[in-house]
Parts: sequence; C-alpha cells; structure tokens
Amino acid sequence: MPNCKPIENTLMSELKQEFDAALAQLIGPGAPWEIATDAQGLSYYANAPVNLREALYVARDHGDREFLIYEGERRTFNQLLDEADALGAALQGAGVGKGDRVALAMRNYPEWMSAFIAVTAIGAVVVPINSWGSPADVHFAVTDAGAKLAICDQQRADAAGTLLQDAGVQVLIARPADANDPAGLPSFVAAYAGKQPAHVDIDGDDLALIMYTSGTSGKPKGAASTHRALCQAVYNIECFAIAAAMTNGDLITAMLERGHEPTSLLAVPLFHVSGCHAQFLVNLRGGRRIVMMYKWDVDRALQYIEQERVTTLAAAPSMALDLLEAEGFDTTDTSSLFSLGVGGAATPPRIRSLLNEKMPQNFSGTGYGMTETNAQGSSLTGRAFRDNPGTSGFPHPVMEFRIRDEAGADLPQGDAGEIWVRGVTVIKEYWNRPDANASDFEDGWMRTGDIGYFDEDGLIYLADRAKDMIIRGGENIYPIEIENELLEHPAVKEVAVVGLPHERWGERVVAVAHLHPKSAASEQDLIDFAAARLAAFKAPSQVFISDQPLPRNAANKLLKREIKEGLPER
Repeated sequence: MPNCKPIENTLMSELKQEFDAALAQLIGPGAPWEIATDAQGLSYYANAPVNLREALYVARDHGDREFLIYEGERRTFNQLLDEADALGAALQGAGVGKGDRVALAMRNYPEWMSAFIAVTAIGAVVVPINSWGSPADVHFAVTDAGAKLAICDQQRADAAGTLLQDAGVQVLIARPADANDPAGLPSFVAAYAGKQPAHVDIDGDDLALIMYTSGTSGKPKGAASTHRALCQAVYNIECFAIAAAMTNGDLITAMLERGHEPTSLLAVPLFHVSGCHAQFLVNLRGGRRIVMMYKWDVDRALQYIEQERVTTLAAAPSMALDLLEAEGFDTTDTSSLFSLGVGGAATPPRIRSLLNEKMPQNFSGTGYGMTETNAQGSSLTGRAFRDNPGTSGFPHPVMEFRIRDEAGADLPQGDAGEIWVRGVTVIKEYWNRPDANASDFEDGWMRTGDIGYFDEDGLIYLADRAKDMIIRGGENIYPIEIENELLEHPAVKEVAVVGLPHERWGERVVAVAHLHPKSAASEQDLIDFAAARLAAFKAPSQVFISDQPLPRNAANKLLKREIKEGLPER
C-alpha cells in the first residue's frame, strides 16, 4: 500500500463533520441541490437541468460580460451563444438532426466551444477528437462514432480531411487559411447570422457525447454519455464547490479581499473532461471568465496570469510542477492566483510542499474522476487538501464506490484493491464495444482499472493504475509511490517507474528520469536516494537518465508502454 497516511484523526474527523454538515444543508429536502433516488437506486440532483441546452443557455443571464479571452480575442457570453445559435441553425440547414454525431477535431479554439453548445442544443451528439492523434487516429474515432460531419481546424483538415471525406464524412474548417473557403465555418454559417435553431425535444436519456478515452494501450474506446449524465456532473461540481466554500470561510474571505474577478486559465485540452466539463461548462454556467491557451506553455501561462489576473488554474500534476518550479514564477506577479486544482492523477507530495512555500494562502484542491464518470468521483479543497497529503477526497453524493479484489470480492476499509463505481454520471456504454461493456460493467457497476482504498474518515486514496502495478516476488508495488519519492530529489523534473521481466523475481523495478535544466544527478545517485526512502523491495534496481522529456498523452499522463519499449536491453 502506498505510503500516504491521513492527518491526525481528530483533526480530520472535525473537518469531515464540518464538511458533512455543510453538504447536508445543500442536498437535504427542499435544498437547492436536493438529492433524490431514481428507480435504479441511483442518487441524483432533483433540481438539475434536464438537458444541456437548458443547462448551458442560462449563460444568457451573464449577457455582455466578458467570458472568453483567446490570443487577443475577447468574447462576451452573448457573443459566444450567438455564434452557437447561428451554427446550430446552419447544421440543421445541412441536414444534421437529433442523434446525428458531429465530430470536433481541433485544438483549443473558441469555435470548439460554440460548436459544443450548438451541437448539443439541436439534439445531435458531440464527438470530441484527440487533436494530438495521427490522421489515422482521427479517422478511426470519427468513423467509429459514425459521425455525419466533422468540424476540424486547418491542421486536422489538411492531415485527415481527405480520409474523412472518402469515408462519407462532411468536413468543415474552423479558422480556414482562406476565409472564403466554401468548406470554412464562416461560409457555412454566413446565411444564418442572427438566427436561432429550430426547437428540438431533448430527453435526459438522449445521447449527448461520445468522448474517446486516452488510448494509452490499444484503440481508444468511445465513452457514450447522456444529457442527464452531463447535467448531473456539472451540477455536482457546483454543489461540491459551494460545500468547500462553506467549510473554508477564512480562505474565501481572503480571496474576495484581493478583489480580482474570478478567472480561470484553461490550459488543458477541451477534448478531455477536465477541460470541457470542469472548466468550460462550469464557468459558462457560473459567469466566470476563461483565459484559454492553445496548448500548455509555462512561460505563456505566467504571462496570462499576470496580464489577465488569473485566479484559478486546473491542471495535471506535471503542469502544476512546471508552473511552481518555473524560474519565472518568482519574478512574475502571480498574486491573483489563489487556486490550483490538480487532477488526472494522484497529487505528488512535492506539489503540496511547493504550494505551501509559494502560495501559502491558497484555496487549492484535487479530485478523482474519469472520462467514463464525466469527471466525477471524489474531491476536496482548501484545508482538507492542505493538511491531508495523498488523498483524492470525499466521494461525491451521486457516486458509489466499491473496493474489490481480483476475484471480485469486496475488501475491508484500508485494503487496496480495484475501484468500482456506480452513479448517475457514469457513461451509458462504450460505443460499438460489446466486449468492453461485458468486461467492464456488472450489475450497474463499472470497473475503473484504478487501485485504491478508503481510510476511516471515508477519504479515498489512489494507489495506481492496475495495469501499471509491478509484481516483484509476489509483492505488489505501485509505481506512483516510487515516482513521488524520486520527485523529491531536487534534480528530478519528471520520472516514470516501470516493471521489466526478471528471471527470479518475475519483475524488477526500473525508473526513467528526466532532470531539470542545469541540474545533475547520476543513475547511482537516484538509486541511492530511492533506497534510503523506500522498502528494499520497492527501490529501483536500475535508473535511466533521459535527456528528453518523457512522452505524455494529451491529458499529460505518462505513456508508460512507449517509455518501456524505448528502454535499452541491458
């Protein structure tokens, strides 16, 4: 089990009691986030919107206030929704109807946002495509989803457009190199400016989204979600944010006293749940500004934080470390930045120590969720995050958890096993994958492939991915624990731990490290460092120093299969 113990029990119990009391006020009978139970026994928010059109068009209430800043462009809430209305009407004019799939194959652009709103408002199904993929990857996802139409940026259109058209998919180009290109969005919507799409009846059980998994091994799977699942997910994020604020009054007061308009830096891809659900959709409903980056660049991020007075950044752990360890952090005015949300993987202890050092008064947090749960699962923010290293938070009220062994039996509190989840935000199915549906779903429960456990206060801890676990001499070893220890070495910028075959032990522990610029450490230095901090059977027997950054996917998760395949034979 990973070496991540909860804080002093009495303190956490007090925090837990305080949090439970706040949550009870929010979800009780007659409360704004009242919880009810459906016919399947699933908890859900009784007052949540029925569909995404209803959920997102409340943004009209924010009117002409500024919503989006992108590369010098600025849009109000009304302007973005006007663009969505025109596009929705144009899509209907082109024959796109309820249930038709529309793929979005582009990097972070304002048009991604307006297209998401437009497609879901007319009852069609959004299919976000990983823009980091090869043309073959784009072709696979678009055609696997059976998309009728794909909206691509110029780069994706140039690379995969012919493949898609040959498959019978109509291709439109956001921001075409030639503004008069008849396949460009400007030409496509020109006749629909100022118009609204025709009304379509949309039920909560209608499909809204097919979002493809990262695909770190094998072909990605299309996670198919309903309008109800997405609306419940957004509503849950809002509920937990209020509960966190209620239990961190001193931090909220300090944040308000700084006087900065709530502004998020969107630095992760919109085609991932952390960018789409937890930032775009929530901020659109909540009336908060977004400064959107085309892609992650730490120096550019620091400029945006200073220039736009960014208050919140949600990022993968590697990005958080990039920011807090950047040379420019201490010379840039980051005084507006008050919250750092870390998701996508268990939070390394080094991030908390850097936050305490560089942002001593902050309202940061972490959480656990997946594409398949629409980013929902557990979370915590503020004092509980600061004082309780290693945890991924309290379970959300609309999510249920089980910890199971390899035989499927439930494990007692404190024992690590595979996490299974059930809840209203879980996907309906994997699109066109009866094999995966049969293996990953059982009586309404979904296996996550993650290893974790609960402590006595009901906090969940992530150990690692089941597929990444190393078994050495019959002992289970979780790479993330070793990685977190090696990240404490001042020379290590990033590290991956993998298992390689061993004739006697079954597997041996090997680390691959990439160092900070101008830093030095030998392979033996890192072996000795780990050996002094870990049990002997967990310490790596070999360390490789990589002069290149380690490969990651679009969600900034390490591509361990690629890393392992790149290791020399020795």
